[in-house]
Amino acid sequence: MSAVLDLTCELIARPSVTPDDAGCQALLAARLKQAGFQCDHLRLGEVDNLWATHGQGAPVLVLLGHTDVVPTGPREAWASDPFMPQIRDGVLYGRGTADMKGSVAAFVVAAEQFVAAHPDHPGTLAVLLTSDEEGPSVDGTKVVVELLRERGERLDWCIVGEPTSVERTGDMIKNGRRGTMSGRLTVKGIQGHIAYPQLARNPIHQALPALAELAATRWDEGNAFFPPTSWQISNMHGGTGASNVIPGHVTIDFNFRFCTESTAESLQQRVHAVLDHHGLEYELAWTIGGQPFLTTPGTLVNAVQAAIRAETGLETELSTTGGTSDGRFIAQICSQVVEVGPSNASIHKIDEHIVVADIEPIKNIYRRTLQELQRQQAV
Repeated sequence: MSAVLDLTCELIARPSVTPDDAGCQALLAARLKQAGFQCDHLRLGEVDNLWATHGQGAPVLVLLGHTDVVPTGPREAWASDPFMPQIRDGVLYGRGTADMKGSVAAFVVAAEQFVAAHPDHPGTLAVLLTSDEEGPSVDGTKVVVELLRERGERLDWCIVGEPTSVERTGDMIKNGRRGTMSGRLTVKGIQGHIAYPQLARNPIHQALPALAELAATRWDEGNAFFPPTSWQISNMHGGTGASNVIPGHVTIDFNFRFCTESTAESLQQRVHAVLDHHGLEYELAWTIGGQPFLTTPGTLVNAVQAAIRAETGLETELSTTGGTSDGRFIAQICSQVVEVGPSNASIHKIDEHIVVADIEPIKNIYRRTLQELQRQQAV
């Protein structure tokens, strides 16, 4: 087997369901130390984080990934044990193959090969790993970013190993992500007998016009990189379960996926304005899951595109679709962040998998990107 495939299998065999790292980072740190990296283990609560660096000074390029995986679901539904990597018909099966132990193995091997060929490379090559990406993301990259900020670390470029490809390896990369913000709205009424509505106040009836207005609102027009901001209700809970009782309150959960044309603060203000206009008695709690980020074509995007072109012949598509990633945290201290990885078709599914023939090209894309960035610095 290739070095990348072998390492991918070693990682899959460790049942690192978030936040348990299950020894993945110790394995990777041992390899990186042997390659000349300095490794800093950051244990925060139940979460393991690894910050490994080679070289010194600027520019600083970070390879960002996570060693934790989502739960397997019913293990009897898998064709083989999710934590016993198995190759069938040229496809590697196991939890984390695509999201994202395959990418982590690929960029670690790429880093090993790069520093072996360029031991005196300019600047710093760093690897940042967490075991809290698939969980609440409280003690992982988010906190490490704050620690790096306190140290005065300045990051120039970051490549996140998220699975981004669609039909073919390298056909799509993410140069940004939308922000996410949730709200829990509780509209208060007066409970009463449904036969005497004049003695009660139905909060569901009161909330509906405001909700309809929010659902019809055009929050922004998006831009060349992002679709317009969207607002969606995810849950609504009201009533006692009885058919003859007007409820005393109704709770609505909703979420914004917002682009760089709007801010969390402006969206909050507009929602409150609608609710106040409709005269509702309410409470509203906000949770900001992540701010949007965008890396326009430039040094990093150009280097990744050149690497993909050289390795696959493809002209990759730039995209900001999909959910959130730890890129939202690293973008707070790094102006250029790009996500590059294997196919995302099977992530979080039963029988998660990656085509074996795709593993080596992913590693080569990372290695070529490192070489291209070094070439650009030398020009």
